[in-house]
Amino acid sequence: MNTFKVLQFNMQFGQSWDDAYPDHASVSLDLTIGEILRHKADIVFLQEVELAQPGGLQTDPPPNFTRLRAALEGYDGFFSYPKADPRELPFGIGLAIFSKTPLRDTMRRDLPSPPVEFEFHGEKRTPTDRLLIGATTTLDGRELKLFNAHLLAFFMLKSSSEEHIGQRELVIDALRASKGPTLLAGDFNVSNLESLVRQFDAAGYRAVQTKEITWRRRPYVLDHIFYSRHLRPVRHEVRPTPASDHHILLAEFAFTDVI
Repeated sequence: MNTFKVLQFNMQFGQSWDDAYPDHASVSLDLTIGEILRHKADIVFLQEVELAQPGGLQTDPPPNFTRLRAALEGYDGFFSYPKADPRELPFGIGLAIFSKTPLRDTMRRDLPSPPVEFEFHGEKRTPTDRLLIGATTTLDGRELKLFNAHLLAFFMLKSSSEEHIGQRELVIDALRASKGPTLLAGDFNVSNLESLVRQFDAAGYRAVQTKEITWRRRPYVLDHIFYSRHLRPVRHEVRPTPASDHHILLAEFAFTDVI
């Protein structure tokens, strides 16, 4: 294996895209699974794997992840819900990592959200916490650390992650503790990319791309794959898909000789 392929996808719990009625589009996990399988990625990062249930109920085992794990034969998988919270709104939650090589040393870290008030269906609400998960695998005899994050969309709350930097700082802390080849993927929910890219670059991580839009609802680049200096991106592609309101981000990497 001279290179390996990475797939980043906010799958929106399997809800497909409908231009006319996006909030009422049908759910088809078969479409999601087909999209993931056809790219034959070595590593898959997924966000919004499950649909949040009323009252913050978290179904165990998680139904979508269970189906994904059965369908992705030959992959090892790790999943985690965010911290259970009765304030959870009916959107996608939960992160997963799949790898064709075994995963070990899995971890999860809650990313607390600040008490920024917003209105939802006429009620004042505050956001629930977000999540970072991680695992380690070995490719071509090289250890590779994997992180997956889903941050709060402050722009939806008429606020900014530049004003509330706690979640991003916790992610940076995890990256700085990783000394070898490392990937961080996820939905960072940042509309203004400059500060995000600058912050992660200062920690030694670069984004594979910052130009092509990855979200259908607004012209934003929300989805990213960041890589450490031990990796070299060979190619990348944003692949539009009807399987979500997010597009798929693909990247191919090679290990460098940097120690």
